[in-house]
Amino acid sequence: MIKRGFFLSNAVFPITCVVFLVSLAGGCSSGPTKVESDLGLKGVPDWVNKGTAALKTKDGRLFHGVGSAKAMDDLSFQTSVADNRARAEIARILTSYMEVVSRDYVASQSAREQGYTQANASREISNVTKVNLSGSRIIGHWRDKKTSMVYSIAELDMQQVKETLNQVSTMNEGLKGYLTTEGDNIFDRIVEGGSH
Repeated sequence: MIKRGFFLSNAVFPITCVVFLVSLAGGCSSGPTKVESDLGLKGVPDWVNKGTAALKTKDGRLFHGVGSAKAMDDLSFQTSVADNRARAEIARILTSYMEVVSRDYVASQSAREQGYTQANASREISNVTKVNLSGSRIIGHWRDKKTSMVYSIAELDMQQVKETLNQVSTMNEGLKGYLTTEGDNIFDRIVEGGSH
């Protein structure tokens, strides 16, 4: 069961981006982030209301992406569309996370010594996201009986992200090492609403 997260859909994505970016740049909080449901749907799984999220659970540090698809004549195709949108949400949240990691790394002394810039990091983030998406998996579906809307939830484990990055030969070694040593701390600060 998902305890915290934030919702990203086509309808509220611009507002949610602002909220997410403010949470990255905002001050510290004293406890877990409490997010009110943007959908407010009754009788649905929590993950449908909570939506796309980065969260820390007993199972580890996870990226969850939630996608949906309107009613179609072909349920199999509709489900595939929802799955693809859930994976796209994983890509979006992973990209946001990697941008924070790369900004921190670019600001670090070792990156400055190498002449590594945010432009270098931006090119690598795109490649990293594509490589990691292959490791995401669909962990659930839900179909609204009233509207026939199908929702899918995809998951990507932070540990898997790090293991995948260790195999990417084209990634800057300094950034790769920084992600290995500081990635969990940055993830936790983002999830807990700390400053970043």
